[in-house]
Amino acid sequence: SYTTDSKSREENKKTLENLYSLSVDITKIRRLKEWVLLQDVAYVKEIAAILQEMGADETTVASIIERFPEAILHTPAEINSQRALWQLVCQNEKQLIKLIEQFPESFFTTEYQQNQKANILFFQELGLKNNIITRFLTSAPNIFYNPVEKNKNVIETLQRNYLNLGGSEANMKIWILKLLSQNPFILLNTSTAIQENLEFLQKNDFTDQEVLQLLSKLKGFIFQLNSTTMQKSMLFSKNTFKCSDQELKQLVLKCPALLYYSVPVLEERLEGLLKEGISIAQIRETPMVLELTTQIVQYRIKKLSALGYDIKSGNLESLNGTKKDFEVAYGKIQSKKERPIFNPVAPLHIED
Repeated sequence: SYTTDSKSREENKKTLENLYSLSVDITKIRRLKEWVLLQDVAYVKEIAAILQEMGADETTVASIIERFPEAILHTPAEINSQRALWQLVCQNEKQLIKLIEQFPESFFTTEYQQNQKANILFFQELGLKNNIITRFLTSAPNIFYNPVEKNKNVIETLQRNYLNLGGSEANMKIWILKLLSQNPFILLNTSTAIQENLEFLQKNDFTDQEVLQLLSKLKGFIFQLNSTTMQKSMLFSKNTFKCSDQELKQLVLKCPALLYYSVPVLEERLEGLLKEGISIAQIRETPMVLELTTQIVQYRIKKLSALGYDIKSGNLESLNGTKKDFEVAYGKIQSKKERPIFNPVAPLHIED
């Protein structure tokens, strides 16, 4: 509903004056969202007053408007409703203003207030803690735009499948909450897609227990895939590692990335490892190394080589894992190298 034709319109003088009075950097707005300055109606003073009422100082107000200029086009009534909505999960207004400053776009998207409210209440009923819901509001706001029935449907599909795969009623709630907190974007999938992906795994001879194991390991990312890409990735791995169906299954359980990454990604990572002189046999032994990007692998090999550690002759365990895991492994190798060889029974030569 906002015009973007800047040639036929002039900047709104009143808007400019009000922004100047708040020390807002107008050149930033002109560069990013000039169309905001062309609108006939803007609520600069009113929005600033609401933010100040919540505890924002002048610098914070200016920063919020510079980062998300569209904020001034919302009516005070819309923003007060949004404020009340977010207060359902925020500890206090101090926390709320901090979130608005960091994620203004999430807060000032007010078109879906009814859906947002219904979803917040649903997540609370489900047992999600408020701090997790605030994280969703800021980092995955799209899931709140869905009608609550759609999200309920996805959750029910997950619950039903969890029980069908042999999961216990007692653990189901913990499993669902963990899955959601690790990857809220599973709610953007359809129930049908979830069902199809689970059936694909079962058709490929993964037992119910193994499917459950994969779901937990993949943090729900499996629901963002489709059977065609999974089939191609598995075929690529089977040909690369020259293994039987049973061996392939074990490799996938060890490293679900073989299922999750597309063939071009796996090809690129494999090529990067082979260029470093690492053999296919080594990769097959430690397939988790394919979870790392080529740049990370190169950086880690360089660091280990500087310590005299030859990755070609050893296993790849020391390359693996998160940044923290690698630093621990690196530290152990380093301290082993630096420790002097001391023979407790050798005579000590002490000069007079």
